[in-house]
Amino acid sequence: MVEKRFIVLGLGTFGAALAKKLSENGCRVTGVDHRRERVEDMRDTLYEAVIADASDSEAMAPLSLSDADAVFISLGDNISLSLLAALHAKEGGARRIIVKGVTVEHGKLLEHLGVEKVIFPESESARVLADKMTWPNVIDYLPIDPEYSFVEIAVPNSLLGTTLRDADLRRRTGVWVVGIKDVLTGRLQMFPDGEYVLNDNQLMLVVGKQEDLSRIRDLD
Repeated sequence: MVEKRFIVLGLGTFGAALAKKLSENGCRVTGVDHRRERVEDMRDTLYEAVIADASDSEAMAPLSLSDADAVFISLGDNISLSLLAALHAKEGGARRIIVKGVTVEHGKLLEHLGVEKVIFPESESARVLADKMTWPNVIDYLPIDPEYSFVEIAVPNSLLGTTLRDADLRRRTGVWVVGIKDVLTGRLQMFPDGEYVLNDNQLMLVVGKQEDLSRIRDLD
């Protein structure tokens, strides 16, 4: 596998965690922050740790932004610095730019600059936690766009012993069952057929719109 190269601008809590995980995944990561102590903390973890101001175009020039698979920007709550860094990344030829957003307005400005994606980690984490607390049978939850999400959910009691065909979840709830995982063996059956029998040792991997997922989560 070709080694991927990423640049992370800002090594605060989110940026540092992201850079560390990318490195653990075998990627070549350049981390950038203007605070020396943050850079020193990451020096042994990253391929390259650079002390520089991400809002300074001259400081960004040596990073070869256009060669990176993606540039991540996480500069805390300073909207102006974040916008400048995104502008410099765009002008530097970055192929993909992903930015941690601060406010909705900040996100809109970033989109006008042409960044690929704006993320709001705190809001997304809060939504996931709220859903898990509201629907205890939801094991995992992965939004894939504003409308659709993947959900790993325990088989509802009302469906135990039935086949997928008889459960008829596509008609009843609007979701697609794309996988069944046996929690005892860890075996995952992707795209099970209609004769697959549901039991209490299984988790269902389903995908659907938010309102449809609510229907399956409400099944007894």
